[in-house]
Amino acid sequence: MTKLLNQFCASYTRSKEAKAAGIYPYYRAISSGQDPEVLMANGSKALMFGSNSYLGLSDDPRLKEAAIAAIKKYGTSCSGSRFLNGTLDIHQELEAKLAAFVGKEEAVTYSTGFQVNLGVVSCLGPRGSYILLDELDHACIIDGSRLSFSTVYKFRHNDMESLEQKLALCEIDKLKLIVVDGVYSMEGDIAPVKELCDLCEKYNASLMIDDAHGLGVLGDHGRGTANHFGETDRVDLIMGTFSKSFGSLGGFIAADSEVIDIIKHTSRSLIFSASMPPANVAAVSRALDIMLEEPERIEHLWDLTRYCQNRFREAGIDIGHTQSPIIPLFVRDTNKAMAMVRDALDNGVFITPVIAPAVPEKDVLIRFALMATHSFEQCDKAIDVITSLFKKYEII
Repeated sequence: MTKLLNQFCASYTRSKEAKAAGIYPYYRAISSGQDPEVLMANGSKALMFGSNSYLGLSDDPRLKEAAIAAIKKYGTSCSGSRFLNGTLDIHQELEAKLAAFVGKEEAVTYSTGFQVNLGVVSCLGPRGSYILLDELDHACIIDGSRLSFSTVYKFRHNDMESLEQKLALCEIDKLKLIVVDGVYSMEGDIAPVKELCDLCEKYNASLMIDDAHGLGVLGDHGRGTANHFGETDRVDLIMGTFSKSFGSLGGFIAADSEVIDIIKHTSRSLIFSASMPPANVAAVSRALDIMLEEPERIEHLWDLTRYCQNRFREAGIDIGHTQSPIIPLFVRDTNKAMAMVRDALDNGVFITPVIAPAVPEKDVLIRFALMATHSFEQCDKAIDVITSLFKKYEII
């Protein structure tokens, strides 16, 4: 007898259909670091425009050296949670550096960015409170809200009128937490932080920014979206991940000391997870030093960003409202997007598709992401390949 679990799993056919059509675009094995040019497992080379390593630090020798030194001193694992035996002196040193970097009193690190949002949003959503989410918030924010005891409202993307309508539904004397992405990871646009802060003041709400894609990219020396708008003091919580600009793995939340204290003692994804490994902690700390020492990295990233955005627009490709090194290339057809990603790799360009349910079918896109270590010549080659594919598939 076939078990019900097997029947349920067999009913999922989307991946099988894409593989049968020869356009399956996931789990493509790479045999090198996340450099501007990567070595694929089949021996071919490809220009990497599908990575989140915005500052190009994930394969930096200085981060590798810091990670190796930490392993030699502390080993490969803390073998427990931060709450119990898994707090190292370097965890606390990094948290102090991060808090100072983003302009908050304290910070605490988690093993992944996903766990930050899962744990923070859920523990700050007690019974009778409200959580208000932008409809394009990252999945981990949505999952965190589902684990809370809050009433959850979603508002239209970056639409302050829609948010105010939701705020008006909330009881004035109840906790209200608005959670947004600083830079939206698929379409590259930025949250209107000043307007969000104004609404927080009007309705006695608090604001949390997931700055996974803003740190290292926006603001003074990459201090993020709140700093970019000069609103650090009015943003209550700043979250970041280490798998993007910091070239490592993990995440953090920074806020006032009393907020961090309750998070440290009630956030389940912090208390019940093994702590961030020593190698990752050391790599992040070194990356933060480099961000402060080498502002030219961010300057070059923005030079590339403006150049590539202009080239795509001149080619007639719809790149939406991006304001960042994340450039969405709207295809609006799932099969075409997957086929184009396949063809691009065949021509030496690694890009990634974004399809439903990550975006509505009408907004299917190819995500083109820049790194500070790219050259203009590499960008030109990639754009030429992609433009030819947009023509081949009759999108432009």
